Amino acid sequence: MAARTVRTTLALPADLLERVDRAVREGKARSRNVFVATALRHELAAEEAAAIDAAFAGMADDEEYQAEALALAEDFSSEEWAAFRAAESAR
Repeated sequence: MAARTVRTTLALPADLLERVDRAVREGKARSRNVFVATALRHELAAEEAAAIDAAFAGMADDEEYQAEALALAEDFSSEEWAAFRAAESAR
């Protein structure tokens, strides 16, 4: 099922539009629309990844989270070792 599209108008710097058109002529994208949609998807994905990275970075300084993570690791360490030994013996 194709995604629904909505027509919009963008004002772009002339040199940027020229570069997009060149990329289309060189076969790097089917059209301006495809090129711009792809670029927007990449930018939004990068922003989402940066937000996730920032959240993880915050965890590194969160003493309560670090204590909880350590407790969980200790709780499961014997089970992890047992699973590793079972996987090794199954080879």
